[in-house]
Amino acid sequence: MPEWEDIFEEQGRVFTEPHQDMEWVVQVFQEYQVRRVLDVGCGSGRHLVYLSKRGFETYGFDISQRALSLAQEWLQEEGLHSAIIEHRMEERFPYDDAFFDAVVSTQVIHHNRMSEILFTVSEIERVLRSGGILFVSFPRLSGVPSEGDKDWELEQIEPGTYIPRSGPEAGIAHHYFTEDETYKVFANFDIQSIHMDETNHRCVLGIKR
Repeated sequence: MPEWEDIFEEQGRVFTEPHQDMEWVVQVFQEYQVRRVLDVGCGSGRHLVYLSKRGFETYGFDISQRALSLAQEWLQEEGLHSAIIEHRMEERFPYDDAFFDAVVSTQVIHHNRMSEILFTVSEIERVLRSGGILFVSFPRLSGVPSEGDKDWELEQIEPGTYIPRSGPEAGIAHHYFTEDETYKVFANFDIQSIHMDETNHRCVLGIKR
């Protein structure tokens, strides 16, 4: 998608600090003896670097070639390795069933219509082993999204899904999850925590049944 190429080309490493919950997530990973972790929509690599430094075997994919180049550069700077590839989350993941012990995806899966989000979650379920850990974050629906994004000129394309016509992510779908949707979409996980982070994104940590 050209929009993401433009964003990473213009902004470089869009995120440099790990998500605020990542230290806690690592503690959970250690408790559940996680070894192999997939980052869905890894971007420029902040969580690949963070998790690889802590001894996890990391994999990641992203739609943006530029993001992957930035991630590879960052990993090399740190003397780390991660198996990263270009791939779309709307397509079957190129991994075997139950290949991963954990999956992370922060501020990524909501960039689609609900039908595509459900497909992405089904693929996460397929490649995650039983008892594996999922940590994901996405925006919540609280009132009218345009109240918080006045400069984006949001256009609703289906219930809960909007496309900004201006701003830094113009043309990219954004789905705002209700609380009920959250439980339905992740119905095959035992939810251990649902909470809001400091960027007003809902965070979910679950264990695959």
